[in-house]
Amino acid sequence: MSVENTPIWQALQARATQRVQGLNLAHALRDAQRFERLSLQAPHVLLDCSKSLWDETVLSKLLQLAEVTGLAQRRDALYGGAVVNTTEQRPALHVRLRAPFAPSARQSEAGSVAEDACHAGVRAMLRLAQAIRAQRRFTDVVHIGIGGSGLGPELVLQALQPWCEGGPRVHVVSNMDGHDLHQALQGLQPEQTLFIVASKSWSTAETQRNMASAKAWLCRVPGLQWADHCVAVSSREDLARQSGLTQTLHIPQGIGGRFSIWSAVGLPVALAVGPQVFERLLTGAAEMDAHFAQAPLARNAAVWLGLLDVWYASFLQMPGRCVAPYHHGLRRLPAYLQQLEMESNGKQVRADGTPVGYSTTGMVWGEPGTNGQHAFFQWLHQGTQCIPVEFIAARKAEHGLPEHQEALLANALAQAQALMQGSKAEPEQLAGHQDFPGNRPSTFMLLDALTPESLGALLALHEHRVFVAGTVWGINSFDQWGVELGKTLAKDLRARMACGDLAGLDASTAGLMAYCRSEAEEV
Repeated sequence: MSVENTPIWQALQARATQRVQGLNLAHALRDAQRFERLSLQAPHVLLDCSKSLWDETVLSKLLQLAEVTGLAQRRDALYGGAVVNTTEQRPALHVRLRAPFAPSARQSEAGSVAEDACHAGVRAMLRLAQAIRAQRRFTDVVHIGIGGSGLGPELVLQALQPWCEGGPRVHVVSNMDGHDLHQALQGLQPEQTLFIVASKSWSTAETQRNMASAKAWLCRVPGLQWADHCVAVSSREDLARQSGLTQTLHIPQGIGGRFSIWSAVGLPVALAVGPQVFERLLTGAAEMDAHFAQAPLARNAAVWLGLLDVWYASFLQMPGRCVAPYHHGLRRLPAYLQQLEMESNGKQVRADGTPVGYSTTGMVWGEPGTNGQHAFFQWLHQGTQCIPVEFIAARKAEHGLPEHQEALLANALAQAQALMQGSKAEPEQLAGHQDFPGNRPSTFMLLDALTPESLGALLALHEHRVFVAGTVWGINSFDQWGVELGKTLAKDLRARMACGDLAGLDASTAGLMAYCRSEAEEV
């Protein structure tokens, strides 16, 4: 039976209809105990879901839905290294990769080849990072990757900036647009520059193009050898070596790009902050892994968030979620979560290939606070669509400017409060224009401080959230076939761009290509 045909799914649909007619958050939060009942403490993260558009009855029914869809069993399969990516016949090994860094880590029972490869790869990366930092040969590192290989290092480098001491400066290049690489190379000295090229398949078009141009830039200097200035990070180390590289690090096939920051892809981070700090990042993630594995589903942060995503998307038909990190170090978190969630769960078929009969994950977007308040918060408060907002903040800051931190936290709390309670215009105000409808939902994640451990826990929490929602929806969260068609067509159009062959193209593509070629010919 498809999940949407189960009695519990239909009960939730009925409850959703009642919610549209009923639940008022401002009224519900007059209950002083609602916060206690709908918030919980996970490793390094306090999660408050008391301003979400649900109640304990909805949560209870969603937990029943999780049971019906086999969440606990599928979670155990993930942790056990079973094949959970069925379309590619692979396990998803990011959790097992972090296991040795858990505070209570034990020796692996099985010592499987997959697990050994995970651990060997990250250990080799940490040793290489230590050696390069000790040599002090390179003042700058240019990391070339895209997708998770670019977004992950970029986010973590920004978040852990206070720990970036004693290592080289790191520049992340991902875009095929040459402006990205050109700007990164400005002012760098080839003799003192190391390149990291991260490509799991060693065939990613953007990464290969940027690598070729970087190599040409370096080799303009007589005597410099590309192999001495480049480290390849790939699951196809054989192809990297065939291209002349001798320094290679391995990514196991079971580590997806959007889950790869914990692997050898983290080399630029380990170079910037040092291996010990990188291990703290892994430790924080491993602590959240333990919470997801051991906490009862009814008091499990990842389970709550994943089920809330299902409730909003499939039952309340909400088209997306706004992510508002109130910490400058997390300014790339919305983009990171876009890939993690939309590439994982942006699917219209179940794992068996049959169409889903419900909405799956919506659009994830956002900007850091307080910048977003002066951009799109007008729409969140008074627009015609109701969009859940996710606030993420830290109680403590590293900058030593307490007045800034107090004002920042006050703004984050006030925005969540304002979305919930709304406001009616006073007689002397403009009716309608200064009315706020309220009853707009939000969640709040509060860290004690942004540290390597709390960052690791936060990112792992979102990974598990995606897995929970994907399991309930019955989809494969670990493949991404939707990105392939555009890549295939781009190869064809690139060849046509050179020769001008427009035969067989649709009118729009042919017209645009002809226009692009005419500009190139004029130049």
